[in-house]
Amino acid sequence: MASGFFALLDDIATLMDDVATMTKISTKKTAGILGDDLAVNAEKASGFKASRELPVLWAITKGSFLNKLIILPLAFLLSAFLPWAVILVLLLGGLYLAYEGAEKIYEVFVPHPQPVPVALNENISDEELVTLEKTKIKSAIVTDFILSVEIVIIALGTVVNESLTFQIIVVSIVALIATVGVYGIVALIVRMDDLGLRLIKRYAVNKGILYHFGRLLINTLPLIIKSLGVIGTLALLLVSGGIFVHNIEVLHHILPQWSSILRDFVVGLAVGVLCLLIVKGIKALLPKKAKH
Repeated sequence: MASGFFALLDDIATLMDDVATMTKISTKKTAGILGDDLAVNAEKASGFKASRELPVLWAITKGSFLNKLIILPLAFLLSAFLPWAVILVLLLGGLYLAYEGAEKIYEVFVPHPQPVPVALNENISDEELVTLEKTKIKSAIVTDFILSVEIVIIALGTVVNESLTFQIIVVSIVALIATVGVYGIVALIVRMDDLGLRLIKRYAVNKGILYHFGRLLINTLPLIIKSLGVIGTLALLLVSGGIFVHNIEVLHHILPQWSSILRDFVVGLAVGVLCLLIVKGIKALLPKKAKH
């Protein structure tokens, strides 16, 4: 009886060790998406009045949790009954990631007019403010849903050959880390300028270390958001390239003399450029909307 109990404890310890290992691997695989998720949400959660930033971010976070509750069961059902569909969805997600990465690079070299953002800090009525906040929150949650699908499928792809119980534990942990980690960091980022402003006001007289630290926080915030965008773009191409190389047999031995990182980036960029050309070609063939 006692030996059976200790054997059970040993099995549980082994399982948790395997879970920890695979969770680490899955989180590493999804790091590219998390970087892009972080950059996107840092941009979408900014631009509000200081008093509204955290409530708005909390609303987006709750929407992200709801997204995961919808996506996770569907992903596990696919894994249980249509395991081949997981790889298919993974490859389709890779096409989307490659296209998104290539499009961001394209927009750097071929800039196009951007819609003028609505300033939420202006003196507008409470009713208009609520409407604008709801619009931006909805947009952020929709974007989060797309990125969450990618995160869950990539994480599931790393454990697709394991038992369903193992998959549920690992992928659920990764999804939780993704939500808590990303939105926790976003909360810190969007409050950087407010903390910096407080430090500047409080130590404006002696202009000591904390005063200059406050200025550093304010001046650094735009650079952080911009750098996150660059890192996120590179990560998208790396992740997508890795998906294709590891799941398409013909690409397994492509560019063997190159490092895996450089190879994944080149493959991701090549697929992304191809997707971008196809999308641009389809758009060019579609009839333009009649001008009124």
